[in-house]
Amino acid sequence: MLDLGFKTAHTAYTNEAFEKAEAIADTPVFADFAALDGAYPNSKFIYLQRDIEAWLPSIRQLLERMYENLMRDDGGFNPYLKRCYQHIFSPLSLGNIASDEFLTQCYKRHQTQVFTHFEDKEQQLLSLDVTEADGYQKLARFLNVDVCANKTFEVINKGGKVTAWNKIKHPLKVESTRNGRIDNSLDYLSTNLGFLSTNKA
Repeated sequence: MLDLGFKTAHTAYTNEAFEKAEAIADTPVFADFAALDGAYPNSKFIYLQRDIEAWLPSIRQLLERMYENLMRDDGGFNPYLKRCYQHIFSPLSLGNIASDEFLTQCYKRHQTQVFTHFEDKEQQLLSLDVTEADGYQKLARFLNVDVCANKTFEVINKGGKVTAWNKIKHPLKVESTRNGRIDNSLDYLSTNLGFLSTNKA
C-alpha cells in the first residue's frame, strides 16, 4: 500500500492514525470492519484469503506466542488488541488454540461474517489471495491505481517474524500509536455503540 502511494498504518490505536491513514491493516480492522464501514461510508475493504492448511500452523504459532499477553489482566497488550483477538478466537484458551477444528471454525465464522456484511456492497470488498499470479493487479484495479503488468507482492515476515513493518522507513508510513500510547476512546467505536454491545468479547 505504501508503494501504491497510500498513507498506511499497520494497526491503528489512535484517532489520529485513523484520520491520517488512507489504508489500515490488521488490528482492529479484522474485528471491527462493520463499525468502521459505518464510520467511514463507501470505504473499501480487502479480505486476505489464505489456504486453510497453510493458515492453521501460522495462526497457531502466532496465538501461542501472544497468548499470555492477550489474557493478562495486569497489562500485556493494549485493550483494543486483546478485545479483537478474544472476540475472533472466542473462547480463547490454549486448548482451543491447539485444536484444528476450533481454529477452522473461527476462520469460517469470520469469513462468513465478512462476506455477509458486504453481500450488498460488493464494490467495497475485494477478496484477495496474495499468492495468485495476478493478485497485485487485482489489488491495483480495485484501488484504481496503475501498476506494471508483471508487478508482484514482496514476501516478508518469513519464519514467524512479524516485525518487518517496524523496519520500514517510508514518508507515507503512519504511526499506530502516539509515542507508544493509545487513545482511551476511538471515535469510530463511540459512534457505533450498537456494535460494541453486540460484539464484545
